[in-house]
Order: sequence, then structure tokens, then C-alpha cells
Amino acid sequence: MDRIDAMRVFSRVVERRSFTLAAEDLGLPRSTVTDAVKQLEARLGVQLLQRTTRHVSPTLDGEAYYQRCLSILADIEDAEGAFAGAKPKGLLRVDVHGTLGRHFLLPSLPAFLETYPDIEIYISEGDRYVDLVREGIDCVLRAGSLLDSDMVARRVGTLEEMTLASPGYIAAHGLPRHPDDLPGRHRMVAFHSTATGGHLPLEFIVDGKVRNIMLPSTVLVNGAETYHAAAKLGLGLIQIPRYRGDIAVQAGELVEVLPDYPPTSTPVSLLYPRNRQLSPRVRVFIDWVAKEFAVRNAEVQRA
Repeated sequence: MDRIDAMRVFSRVVERRSFTLAAEDLGLPRSTVTDAVKQLEARLGVQLLQRTTRHVSPTLDGEAYYQRCLSILADIEDAEGAFAGAKPKGLLRVDVHGTLGRHFLLPSLPAFLETYPDIEIYISEGDRYVDLVREGIDCVLRAGSLLDSDMVARRVGTLEEMTLASPGYIAAHGLPRHPDDLPGRHRMVAFHSTATGGHLPLEFIVDGKVRNIMLPSTVLVNGAETYHAAAKLGLGLIQIPRYRGDIAVQAGELVEVLPDYPPTSTPVSLLYPRNRQLSPRVRVFIDWVAKEFAVRNAEVQRA
């Protein structure tokens, strides 16, 4: 194995904290990965990794060498990609909120892969915190306010939100005309945020100011699909993006509530590690996501 390939192997072991997971990512036998790191340490004359039966982590020398490897490998990809006709290639790992991915990304994904046929995409779904480096993820698509982190965030757009309830719920509790009508008469489906660790209140813009209202609830969820389904069953008020809510309204499953007092729009961002130079395949994917989001969000607002 040449030095460049050995750098790639070592970098993946550091990121995954595992010889086995690094081998799976790279499509190599575990023994090949282990031997590559041992030969690298022998050539450099330093120990790069601390190994236990359950954990692998870089030494101080290993961390310094890892940072140099990232820079060198990124420069190589840039140099190779600078030639006319060269296109990005390789495995791209992204993590998205499932509903966002299905609505904004999947419809045009075949066209993206036709443009870049040598890129292979692994898509994982979730809305939890993701350690991109440790889990081998290149970038994450997330909706909502972002917590401080060591990741770079690129805003790709915003989602207009709406308040909804089922026709059965409205028949039982009445249709509110103002947010002041909610306390004492209405309830909500509570959503537990894994990002903040708390329950999200309902939010309304009243006279240009944001008002948060926490209502009683008998159901607490932490998943978007369950949140949506609970509202359709008449279990309380919810607030979700308009691109999803309008479909349910048109189907007669939900009714828009308090349209004159909407929630604030939700930002959508792509996140990637701050200390890692972006590879060409990640750059073209991020640019494509920003374009697709802008196009499809405009379609929702025109509808």
C-alpha cells in the first residue's frame, strides 16, 4: 500500500475509532487496515494510535498527523479534480431528517447521480445530534435553530410553518380565533426536542412579536411522523412545515388553525466539520442541495 492510501486508511480509523468500521467503510479486510497502520507507525517511528480491546483513539502525535493527512488528501482531490472532464467520485455519507430528504432531495437525486455517476451516496435518517467525524458522516441536513458546535453551517433556506388540528378535534374543542383562546380550552401534542432536551411550546406571531404558549398534553413524542399521526387522531394541536401540512389539509385529514398568527419560519442548514477541508464530492452535493431546496421551497410558497 502506498503512502497516500495509508493516509486514507489511517484517517478513517481515527474518524471511526475502529479498525473494523474503517475496514468496512473502505471495503478492505480488517487485517489490511491493521497492517497499514502498523507499517505507517514503523516508518514514522512514533505511535499514532492508542489501542484497547474496545476503543481506538489517536495519540498526540496521531492527532497532529491526522490533521496533516486531511490537508494533504484534500489537496490531492482538488488537484485531480482540476483537470478538464474530471468529476468528483467516491462514497458520500449524509444524514438527513427523513421527511426533508424525501420531499426536497430524493425527487431529483437520480439527476444528480446521472451528472456525477461515480459518486455513491449513503443516506441515514434522524434528527438527533450527530458526531460527523466519529460516525464517518460528511454532512448533515437539519431544520431548526442550531446549537453551538464545531461544525460549519450553511443556511439553504427556511420552512414556512403552520398550526393544525384534526376535524374531530375542532368539533370537540372549537376553532380558536386568537392565541388567547387556547389556554384552558385546548391541548397540544407535545414534541420532545432531542436537541434542547425539552418540550417545544406552540409559537405564534402576535402584533409582530413571538408568543410561546405551552398547553396541556396527554401525548409526548420525539418523532415527526408520530407527531403528525397523533394530530390526525385528534390528540391535540401541532405545528409543522407548510410543505407537509398543506397536503394533509387538502386530503381533509387536518385543518389549519389560527392562520393569521403563524409560527416563525424554521431555518434549514447543511452542516459539515469545521476542521475538515471539503472534498469535491461534498462541495458539489452541498451546492446541489441548496439549489434543490430553493426550487422546491418556492414551489410550496406558490401553491
